[in-house]
Amino acid sequence: MLKEILPPFVAVADITDSEVEVRLFPEEEAAVRAASTKRRRDFALGRHCAHRALAALGASCGPLLNDPSRAPRWPQGFVGSITHCTGYCAAAVASKQDVKSIGIDAEPARPLPPGVLGLIAHHEEEKTWIESHPDYPWDRLLFSAKESVFKMWFPLTGQWLGFEQARVSFLARSQSFTATLLVPDLDSIDSSLRIVTGRYVQTDQLVGTAIVV
Repeated sequence: MLKEILPPFVAVADITDSEVEVRLFPEEEAAVRAASTKRRRDFALGRHCAHRALAALGASCGPLLNDPSRAPRWPQGFVGSITHCTGYCAAAVASKQDVKSIGIDAEPARPLPPGVLGLIAHHEEEKTWIESHPDYPWDRLLFSAKESVFKMWFPLTGQWLGFEQARVSFLARSQSFTATLLVPDLDSIDSSLRIVTGRYVQTDQLVGTAIVV
């Protein structure tokens, strides 16, 4: 699904069968040994996709562990992003020669639970867009877009980003969106991140978003 909205120099691997047998490196297994069953399974599927995407770029497929922030520690010279939700998991990887950072996210194509939208939509244009397009899962896409923004942002800055710090505007004709980052002193961090552009896709079961910087 996400391959449709990512450029060709980004390697994408995904999986829709949550029952598929996957094997982890011993170091990866040890990293999640104490985690819940769901967390271990999500981790395993994510690493399975990540190893496939890295292999497609000719990268080393050794253990892919997390850094202290729990983000994947990608091999030197590569950047990537992983997403998983019920029934779907994907990883996107690229060379640092082509890409500074990637953020991807996939979500079920159904409305957010009651009360959640108010935590996500902090800007009037976001709320107006969703209210004026009731026949499309824009609330879920807004959540997904902001998740992709964060996944793109954090590896570059090491800073957390609140939902209120990204103002998202959708362009339905091109199936794209822009995110304006409302971060204090952003120019001192990276002025090129003030406005970033992403794309979105929908199937019967899923919505997905992606940003490549």
